[in-house]
Amino acid sequence: MIVLIGNFGSGKTELALNFAMDAARTGRTMMIDIDMINTYFRLSDRRQQIEAAEIKLISPNFVSSNVETLSLPAEINSAFHTDWDTVIFDAGGDPAGATALGRFKSDFERLGEGELEVLNVVNLRRPLSGTVEKIIALMDGLMQNSRLAITGLVNNTNLAGQTGPEELRDGYAALREVSVRTGVPVRYTTGRQDLLEIFLKEGLDPVYTGAPVAIRTYMHRDWDSFTKFGV
Repeated sequence: MIVLIGNFGSGKTELALNFAMDAARTGRTMMIDIDMINTYFRLSDRRQQIEAAEIKLISPNFVSSNVETLSLPAEINSAFHTDWDTVIFDAGGDPAGATALGRFKSDFERLGEGELEVLNVVNLRRPLSGTVEKIIALMDGLMQNSRLAITGLVNNTNLAGQTGPEELRDGYAALREVSVRTGVPVRYTTGRQDLLEIFLKEGLDPVYTGAPVAIRTYMHRDWDSFTKFGV
């Protein structure tokens, strides 16, 4: 079971979809959209594509409707009581959003050792996670609100279509410091295949790069137009 958390704009929804698409090639896979805050990047927007890959998708009640208050469907409980090979939670985009995970604390606690991975997805190019200190403060808030311990870090530093190798380098440097100070390991570095190849040739410490994950873009959005309105 994988839980992806991180601040708004970190890219965790895109990463969740990439992980799920890979997992679905070899086993029964469920995705759970538990983000009660962000209505812009929604897994339900790709429901047809997700279900075509034979992935079970659960989203908050009233997503893509005119109802402003979302709620969590009881069907989420099947993630803990049905024989899935992979379950991926796409959690809230800030400490308040992560609170929804706390409702399942007892279910998570019943999982065996090594059966749960809680990954903090970090994009150094977002204001709320632009420094080591901000990343650590955000981690503390996410853990407190989700009632889960973060087990790994993901360097997902990017600027959408303007991303270059320097984004991965800067993310590497920041997460190396975060890992040293918190003891939380870096599990993955993600990005376009061509940029990963350049990045990995630079001889950086693999302890702080983690496993490389080439990302395919599924969540096509005009991010620049969206953010210019200050959202």
